[in-house]
Amino acid sequence: MAIISNPKTLDLNDIQGMVIRGYGKLLETAYFLLEVNNHKDAKTWMQNILPLIDSADISSHSEKTLHLAFTPEGLKALGMDQKNLDNFPVPFKEGVATEDRSRILGDYGENDPSKWRWGGKTNSKKLHAVLILHTKDKETMATFIEKEKERLSRNGGITIIKEMKGYLRPDNKEPFGFHDGISEPVIKGSGRPGPENDLVETGEFLMGYKNEHDQFPYSPLLETNQGNSTLLKNDAAGSGKKDLGHNGSFMVFRQMEQHVDDFWEYMDSKTKNKDGSTNEEAKIKLASKCIGRWPSGASLVNFPDKDPGGSLDNDDFGYADKDPDGLRCPFGSHLRRNNPRDAFRWYNKKQSLKITNRHRIIRRGRTYEIPASNSNDKDEIGLHFICFNANLELQFEFIQHAWANNNQPRHLSNDIDIIIGVPPEGDPNNEKGQFTIQAEPVNQYLDNWKRFVTIRGGEYFFFPSISVINYLTTI
Repeated sequence: MAIISNPKTLDLNDIQGMVIRGYGKLLETAYFLLEVNNHKDAKTWMQNILPLIDSADISSHSEKTLHLAFTPEGLKALGMDQKNLDNFPVPFKEGVATEDRSRILGDYGENDPSKWRWGGKTNSKKLHAVLILHTKDKETMATFIEKEKERLSRNGGITIIKEMKGYLRPDNKEPFGFHDGISEPVIKGSGRPGPENDLVETGEFLMGYKNEHDQFPYSPLLETNQGNSTLLKNDAAGSGKKDLGHNGSFMVFRQMEQHVDDFWEYMDSKTKNKDGSTNEEAKIKLASKCIGRWPSGASLVNFPDKDPGGSLDNDDFGYADKDPDGLRCPFGSHLRRNNPRDAFRWYNKKQSLKITNRHRIIRRGRTYEIPASNSNDKDEIGLHFICFNANLELQFEFIQHAWANNNQPRHLSNDIDIIIGVPPEGDPNNEKGQFTIQAEPVNQYLDNWKRFVTIRGGEYFFFPSISVINYLTTI
């Protein structure tokens, strides 16, 4: 595989930047969960911040960025006609916390939405939108937050119902200690070069373009004329209607607490020396087998025996030729099962990659920390998981349900994703589950691990184009 060019064909000035850019130099993040109190004043606020919303055009980048997304209730609160709301896809209209979505995602037990801190079933205030801020450092963020809070307070049409903060480590490692954000798809037409295997059709992430099925993804069309519809693009599929989704995406936002001590204590318990002392090298190797990469980010496929160190974010590899039997990177590792690359079909690399690319997501997660409320508790650390996809069912939900939670994938038996997988409701403690490490002459098996991730909040959002945000101020 080789790094290939990817000519810019998209109108990047109309696409909110987070879909295309990861903002790796803007380390601080803040999230304002918002409620619309007065739709006229809310639209005035949106008009005021519209020039600040960062586009995907790299020339627009600065020391701070701002992005905006909406829930169905938020679009309704702004005045969107019900017939136009009805044209949005079912998962978005239902929201992530409904019974149907919980069954698909495995949100039961400790992950049940009734226990979430936001989103969920029990929140008294409505979640209508999320405002996302990025800055280069804490000082700039503090000033940015103060200014935007003052703007909201002065406007009065929208209130903050919850504020959260996150950050990106300079070494880009997530709380378990592994280099994150490496295997990201590159959107065709974005102008960004990348590995050939990671170049994915535009319509997998942005509505209004063909996807890996050579079809236009489902997009919410304007059923009833309202507002200044001249601001909207025509439906690219040729229906003659205006398209609310063009250059937009759907955003998944999940707050995931990571039980870091439990994770490393488990790895230690399975790799101790005969005298009971810690075998640090074996512990790290086992954890890397579970994740699917070394802590540095180096691929197990290219470096099967030891972490070469450094920041090796090489993503230019496949499984089919170098590791068809999973002896380097286990079939059930977190990264391999959620991005099987060219080894989804063992008999056809090209078809495998095509199938895999129909289920890709663009991740934009950031670490968060919450200090303990008293001396007996531990600080909480985890991930504000964000991803973008044009089809919630075929991308995010498919990955979680069919790949992470599936305990009967090819080559495996009773194996779920050891990081984010959810055991069947009939076996909530995963007593029948295992993690298989392919080895010679016989496989190795791990069992009796605690769940290392707990969901603390979440929702699905419509992440519209900049022109559609402008349109929403006119309805």
